[in-house]
Amino acid sequence: MSQDDLVERRRKYIQRQIALDKSAVNVAFSGRTPQGSGRRNRHGMPQLPVGQHEVKNWPVLDLGEQPDVPREAWKLEIAGLVENPCTLSWPELLALPQVEDVSDFHCVTTWSRYDNHWRGVKFSTIAEMAIPKPEAKFILCTGSDFMPGSRVPYTVNVPLARALDEDVLLVHTWEGKPLPREHGGPCRMITPKLYAWKGAKWIRKIEFLAEDKKGFWEIRGYSNSAEPWFNDRYATE
Repeated sequence: MSQDDLVERRRKYIQRQIALDKSAVNVAFSGRTPQGSGRRNRHGMPQLPVGQHEVKNWPVLDLGEQPDVPREAWKLEIAGLVENPCTLSWPELLALPQVEDVSDFHCVTTWSRYDNHWRGVKFSTIAEMAIPKPEAKFILCTGSDFMPGSRVPYTVNVPLARALDEDVLLVHTWEGKPLPREHGGPCRMITPKLYAWKGAKWIRKIEFLAEDKKGFWEIRGYSNSAEPWFNDRYATE
């Protein structure tokens, strides 16, 4: 498979899945209870969300490229509707309060990996530093990766209220070692309560917005809300 057509193949896969699994398309949450199996996790959810299977490895999915971002060149721009826009360097990221956490990782392509050990900075710490304006309701994250053959960057949108969850982190360490390049190192975002594509790899920008702006996969057929325990994978709207 050439890198140039990975995105198109993924888009066609999404369209096939939309046709096959209507229960995962334009999901409505009202009156429904979370679905899944296994013991309850720390949030009271079944550990394995509906439609998922456990894996022991960590599969790699990307747009067809894995940018090489040296730590000494890494920057994170904080922009948009904030009182304190700024750009963090790698030493400045490490100077922020660091946390360690253990959480599960749920990929929309139906696999889940349990009990990942992370170290990094809470998104809420970034938000407290930036001071979102009252009208800021969403964030749009941008990675250093691009669709092959284009200048279209990877972007992903998350409601600000969900990004402020305690386990949403900007991580630089996984299982006691630097986050691997293929998984978004030196730094990526993780969103344990949402499908994993909502956490941008190789993150380089976080923009605070008043209105929702769909990201790279959201405009290509993935759900805008991405709730694993409701099989909330796809959207046609």
